[in-house]
Amino acid sequence: MLIGEILARNARMYGDEIALIEREPAKDLRRSITWKEFDETANRVANALIRRGVKKGDKVILLMMNCLEWLPIYIGILRTGAWAVPLNFRFTAEDICYCADIAEAKVMVFGEEFIDRVSAIKDDLRSVKDYIFQGPETLKPEYAASCEELCSKASTDEPKVPISILDEAGLYFTSGTTGAPKPILLTHRNLEFACIVENRHHNQTHQDNFLCIPPLYHTGAKMHWFGNFIVGAKAVILKGVKPEWIIQAVSEEQVTIVWLLVPWAQDILVAIENGDISLKDYKLDQWRLMHIGAQPVPPSLIKNWKKVFPNHDYDTDYGLSESTGPGCVHLGMENLHKVGAIGLPGFDWECRIVDDQLRDVPKGETGELAVKGPGVMKEYYKNPEATRKTIVDGWLLTGDMARFDEHGFIWLVDRKKDIIITGGENIFPVEIEDFLLENDKIQDAAVIGIPDERLGEIVAAIVKLKPGKEMSEDEFFAYCEALPRYKRPKKLFFDDVPRNPTGKIEKPKLRKKYARA
Repeated sequence: MLIGEILARNARMYGDEIALIEREPAKDLRRSITWKEFDETANRVANALIRRGVKKGDKVILLMMNCLEWLPIYIGILRTGAWAVPLNFRFTAEDICYCADIAEAKVMVFGEEFIDRVSAIKDDLRSVKDYIFQGPETLKPEYAASCEELCSKASTDEPKVPISILDEAGLYFTSGTTGAPKPILLTHRNLEFACIVENRHHNQTHQDNFLCIPPLYHTGAKMHWFGNFIVGAKAVILKGVKPEWIIQAVSEEQVTIVWLLVPWAQDILVAIENGDISLKDYKLDQWRLMHIGAQPVPPSLIKNWKKVFPNHDYDTDYGLSESTGPGCVHLGMENLHKVGAIGLPGFDWECRIVDDQLRDVPKGETGELAVKGPGVMKEYYKNPEATRKTIVDGWLLTGDMARFDEHGFIWLVDRKKDIIITGGENIFPVEIEDFLLENDKIQDAAVIGIPDERLGEIVAAIVKLKPGKEMSEDEFFAYCEALPRYKRPKKLFFDDVPRNPTGKIEKPKLRKKYARA
């Protein structure tokens, strides 16, 4: 089914039930819409866009922070037959201009947080002819139409645009952590499959309630929500990541499933440990599943989580935007004994680990993870060379180094580009980061290579301590003596660990900051 068809079915079956709830604790605000209102709003958006000349195959940029309007606008765009082009809310004005030009976007729908950035590049955007503002009328720029006003005049009838499951649906740009953002073209079939695989992995029923915290522009958060969406189950959009806000939302909204990023899970445990959160003050018995994705998961984190929440199911989710988000590999809720591995091939996925000649490597040896399944993107848009290098005979080369263990579980070793080569030895930062996070004084850690005249690169650690904890350099290096000598960090920096909105460590920033240290 098309995403728009799933929404229409939900409206028919569960019209008066709550579909989405938005919570903004900083402003003490809560809003909600029913499935019928969700469906009608998506139709209004679609009809308003069509009236303004949007046709099948056009590209519509969606540049908004998470809010109650985000998903209805997204599905409204899809119902026109146009491509939805969600952009990272951290993109600079120059990044937005770059992505808009590649997409040849015709329309831009943007929120109040982006007024300055859009205004700064408006005259440089060659293809964008129409700007639609989602936000308070008092803030609307003069060059933009009001989304609310356009929708108020539009029909709630579903537009009859012929759309095939194989048609293009969305253009997603990578986060740019390893270079310029790359445009990933996804089809309606890709989106449908994401619904199926997520529901198959986490067994959502109509009674579940999903807490959505990560940004909706990214395939991760949205595709995890898809598992609820396909069975008409509600979801809560939480604006803010403070540990007490997360626990409060779970309690008050009776959330059953929460997808976290590593730093958020760490922050929750620290807040509980410090007494900032008292679990007895909340109703959490219904919370059945916590899962994590988007970055390697330290086994020590899940060990500590299960001490605090012994009844939770847990799953590790692995994926990338090129695979339509998470699910090509997952641990499986029944495989807690293998925490640390990213898991087994996901539902209807195949996996290989290959060398530079794309030959399978023996079990236990490290190679590049390749995946194959219905979630593989159509292409890198307008970049056939990059597409040829990344998709070979249907296999998507992920750029992640991994290995199979003796039981067929896949262990992520590191990003190909993050491997440190010191004195001819390959060092995988994730292994050292996991080791550092086992120390009960360390809250977060990143490991990078910095240039060294004699060895080529040396290992440097960036460490964030838990609140109230102290650690000297001597204590740190003494702790690291448990590592093989060549893996031990030679430099230490106490600092915050920068992460992007999907939780990945921003290592280019760290290398730039500390390369000459």
